[in-house]
Amino acid sequence: MAHQRERDLVLAPNEYAYISDQTKGHIVAYVGPFKTSMANTDQPVFFDNNKKRFNNSQLDDAIKSFTTVPEGWYVTLKNPAIDGNTPTQGTANNQPKLNVGRKINIPGPAFFALWPGQMERVIKGHRLRSNQYLLIRVYEEEQAKKNWKNAVVMPQNDKDKKETKKEDLILKEDSTNLPVGKLIVIKGIDVSFYMPPTGLEVVRDDKNNYVRDAVTLERLEYCILLDEDGNKRFITGPDVVFPRPTEKFYAKNGIRKFKAIELSDISGIYVKVIAPYTENGKDFKVGKELFITGNEQMIYFPRAEHALIKYGDQEIYQAVAIPPGEGRYYLNRKTGLISLKKGPSMFLPDPREAVIVQRVLTNNQASLWYPGNTEVVNFNDKLRKVAKEKEEENYLVQSQVQDIFKKGYLSSEEEVLQEIASDEFIRTQSYTTARTITLDTKFEGAVTIDVWTGYAMLVTSKTGNRKVIVGPQTYLLEYDENIAPIELSTGTPKNNDNLIKTVFLRVLHNKVSDIVEAETKDLCPVEIGLSYRVNFTGEPESWFNVEDYVKFLTDHMGSRIRNAIKKISVIDFYPNAIDILRDTVLGKANDEGKREKSIFHENNMQIYDLEIFDISLQDADIEELLYNSQHEEMKQKLKLSSRQKDFKFTKELEEINRNIAKEKSETNKQTVDLQLELVQKGLLLSLAKLETEIKTRQTELDAQLVEQKVLSDINENKLSRTKATEELNILISQKRLEQKVELIKSEVDAVVTKAEAVSPDLIAALQAFGDKALAEKMAESMAPLSIIGGKSIAEVFANMLQGTVLENVLKPVEKK
Repeated sequence: MAHQRERDLVLAPNEYAYISDQTKGHIVAYVGPFKTSMANTDQPVFFDNNKKRFNNSQLDDAIKSFTTVPEGWYVTLKNPAIDGNTPTQGTANNQPKLNVGRKINIPGPAFFALWPGQMERVIKGHRLRSNQYLLIRVYEEEQAKKNWKNAVVMPQNDKDKKETKKEDLILKEDSTNLPVGKLIVIKGIDVSFYMPPTGLEVVRDDKNNYVRDAVTLERLEYCILLDEDGNKRFITGPDVVFPRPTEKFYAKNGIRKFKAIELSDISGIYVKVIAPYTENGKDFKVGKELFITGNEQMIYFPRAEHALIKYGDQEIYQAVAIPPGEGRYYLNRKTGLISLKKGPSMFLPDPREAVIVQRVLTNNQASLWYPGNTEVVNFNDKLRKVAKEKEEENYLVQSQVQDIFKKGYLSSEEEVLQEIASDEFIRTQSYTTARTITLDTKFEGAVTIDVWTGYAMLVTSKTGNRKVIVGPQTYLLEYDENIAPIELSTGTPKNNDNLIKTVFLRVLHNKVSDIVEAETKDLCPVEIGLSYRVNFTGEPESWFNVEDYVKFLTDHMGSRIRNAIKKISVIDFYPNAIDILRDTVLGKANDEGKREKSIFHENNMQIYDLEIFDISLQDADIEELLYNSQHEEMKQKLKLSSRQKDFKFTKELEEINRNIAKEKSETNKQTVDLQLELVQKGLLLSLAKLETEIKTRQTELDAQLVEQKVLSDINENKLSRTKATEELNILISQKRLEQKVELIKSEVDAVVTKAEAVSPDLIAALQAFGDKALAEKMAESMAPLSIIGGKSIAEVFANMLQGTVLENVLKPVEKK
């Protein structure tokens, strides 16, 4: 029963299995939900996609799940059925004819079982950001043309962009030109979702990804696109760069975008034109070399027409800092001439014409020019080894010297940290030091010689020029210049057994010590230890005319000293030796105490002083006799000196006593004279006071007299002014009175004139007119009285005015 159950095939609704009839070779696809009992000749099988064949398997292993394609996914189906149908669910399906070798794309949603021999891959729909793209390839031309418009495409619509329709995206590519193998780029800036139709497939990249990242360039960034035909495209930011179908991004160390090259006045790049082009109206031909610095272009973006020229790893040529007092040698690549560039300067040589070189010194030069400096000797030893390897004799270029430092032949203290950081804010709790550049030009610059105070050196060139450098001074040797060495004798007395070789001549306060052996007139040998104080004067170029000035000096002056001593006896010489020697060497002093001084015209060497530190007689007996003689002479001189001191003391004591008495007498005399002078001065003072009082009183009286006279004049002037004022006031009052009389007179005349103008008729008329008006006013006022009395107003009013002047005025009214 258990075996029977194992031969039963039970399939769920989403399952299917392949059963092979071992007698006929047919394979039947059973699709659930379904149940059947398998015959002994039925064998469960599965299709091996890799080997493309059916393999036997256990029943459980043969049961497979349906291919499920969700919404937004698609399936790539190989070997589709010719009729396009899929196995029917819930039954056994015989093998149909398959379109072997064909491949179709079916978008989701889809849910079906596979026919035996079919292969599928379910792929998620390709969602693109704006900086992503797809590379699709045509694998079947007719199907691609036929299904071109069936692609699932969703446009990429941004707020800032105009809405794009699906039809516009499809029509961008010519659907009539779709040969097999053609590559097409689907850009994320246009499409946000894409699923290819049948005939097209999405090509995966090297990392097995369907969606590829475009390169997003910021400002000062660029990328390089390399085409299959070998051409390059350089794209600068800001931009989103999508390659053409046949292009690939050029990557260096896995990086596809690069920073623009920042140049300055002290940096540049060296390029060669590999393709002709025109820029700013200027033509550039193939092969032309350019050195571009910050003066021409502060920001440099590489271009397809340029190829970078590098020496070693050097891409950007930086200026060399030359401090004051230092320099650099540079070789003219066209003429071969090596020149010297002196500091202070930021030296940026044009690599088309010049290259900085390092001079290699020989051991002899290094030891002479830098005495006692073993570091310089070791450095040049290593430089000579490298120069021998490079087949150079006298110099190395700067890049070769830098390679020496990098390989560890020499140590260098210079470390330069170069980092580019942007769009970041990184803050720590501690302060960092400012960016610092350490200049260590100890071995990299031109040959520099420090000439100290009081020294000089002779510089010669291969062209025959010579010049003397006098310290204190720092001198930079030209490349073809050398320092002439001099040799000096040593020992006392001076000899040539052990010569000192040097390039520095002491020209101020030089000291040359020597021992001179001489003989006096009476054949007494003498040995003199002395030192010459020497200066070099005049034209500096003559100082080096004598190779060994020490030997020249000591030989000449020794001969003169021996000649002078030979003319003097030992008795005359020994006590006066120093004066005799100084007169012989420096010359005799004149009246002012100055000496001529010895000058050697051959090299302008002058002896300005002489020090004598030892004089010894070589004959001991003579030296003892001289000593005893001088001893006795000294005793006599001491006795004489003692008596002279006693005499001098007594004489001075008596002289002092006389001077004391004389001074006392003089003091008394001066006291009396002073008293007499004091009395006389007192009398003169009294007379002067009396005379002063008299003059003062006279002055006061004169002042009072003058004052009274002034007061009289003032009073008289005051009275005159008062009189004039009163007379003026009287005159003014009189004028005013006359004016008032004239005014009154005119007013009277005016009144008289007005009175005369009024005639009797006019007066009567005015009076009548007034009476009439009065009567009318009274009549109006009497109206109530007339009503009460039953009389007219005229009658009432006439009764009232009877006997008055108005009586006649109302009579005519009564009549009316």
